Amino acid sequence: MRHVLVTGMRAKTGAPLVDLLAADPRVVVRGGTSDPAAVHRDGVKPVAFSWDDPGSWAPAVEDLDALFVVRPDRADAPELIGHLLSLTPASTHVVLLSEFDPRYFAPDDWPPRTERSVRDSGRTWTILRPGWFMQVFSDPRFFLADVVDRGEIRFPSAGGSVAWIDTRDIAAVAAHALTEPGHHGRTYDLTGPEALTLPETAARLGRALGRPVRHVDIPLEEALAGSEGFDRANDEGAFDRIRRGLFASVTDVVERVTGRPARTFEQFAADEEAFHRLRPGDGRAASYRAVPSARSRSSLA
Repeated sequence: MRHVLVTGMRAKTGAPLVDLLAADPRVVVRGGTSDPAAVHRDGVKPVAFSWDDPGSWAPAVEDLDALFVVRPDRADAPELIGHLLSLTPASTHVVLLSEFDPRYFAPDDWPPRTERSVRDSGRTWTILRPGWFMQVFSDPRFFLADVVDRGEIRFPSAGGSVAWIDTRDIAAVAAHALTEPGHHGRTYDLTGPEALTLPETAARLGRALGRPVRHVDIPLEEALAGSEGFDRANDEGAFDRIRRGLFASVTDVVERVTGRPARTFEQFAADEEAFHRLRPGDGRAASYRAVPSARSRSSLA
């Protein structure tokens, strides 16, 4: 049996990943969470894990074969992950959830240093670099909290496109990397099958919901209002890369690794459970706007 820990079992990528792993009879799944007693998932053993509690790390990684690291979006992420990996058995295979286009950053910025902390750990590794998640439009922790009445995506795109990716496809790639040979030393850029402008994204959401949804291209400063320090710099970088077209690249990595194409935005919108409550007949109007933190695209799991 292969013992695998997912550090964020309730995150947007971690949740579908633990379900995939739990369905594999070869795998014993540990789901990292700050509150194990509150989590019940068939085939998954919840274990205490929090980036703010280093004392929880050693028990969580004991006798581990593979580790999925949901990168914390914080300035000390390289040091935190480096410390965590030093506690894992030397034979542990590490899969890091990073982010698309780290070449945007200087070598000493925290995202490249986070990846180096994995590559230099002495463990075998795979790095996943996804673009923006489709689930920012459906996860109640983010966009759905703001669905009220405007029918708008208020987003500072400057005409840029995004190759949105479904987190279930990221999870599928991660499951292969955690359980199969042949992925050591690989860095996978993960995207959906097409790049959409924000007006095109709004149109697809509108068709799925049966209601008009439009994009309003707001100034960058408006999108960043209320954030400061590390969070503001991180959010600004995420928006800036869209405005520069850096999230418009499309790859076929999902299909090459999993054997099936990445989900389209239409497929996501058609079967996303959260949208069923927002279609005509529920008595509410749809509204979408940029979440307070742009980092929600990947945490991030």
